[in-house]
Amino acid sequence: MDPNKIKEIINDSKNQSNIDLIECMDFLSNEHEKLKDTILKLTYHLDEVEFSYNKILEEYKNRTKWWMM
Repeated sequence: MDPNKIKEIINDSKNQSNIDLIECMDFLSNEHEKLKDTILKLTYHLDEVEFSYNKILEEYKNRTKWWMM
């Protein structure tokens, strides 16, 4: 759906046809689901990156413990 049409429907929903409203709701619903899925995937990725970093950091600290004394 055209972004300008979506904005028009959102800004002037009272004067839009039911078909336009339904199409806009479908589009927005799909966008919401895709965005939610992306956020979840990125959250899992962020967690894995943090876990990996901390694991490597711990190993590095163990190897350089004597150096810090």
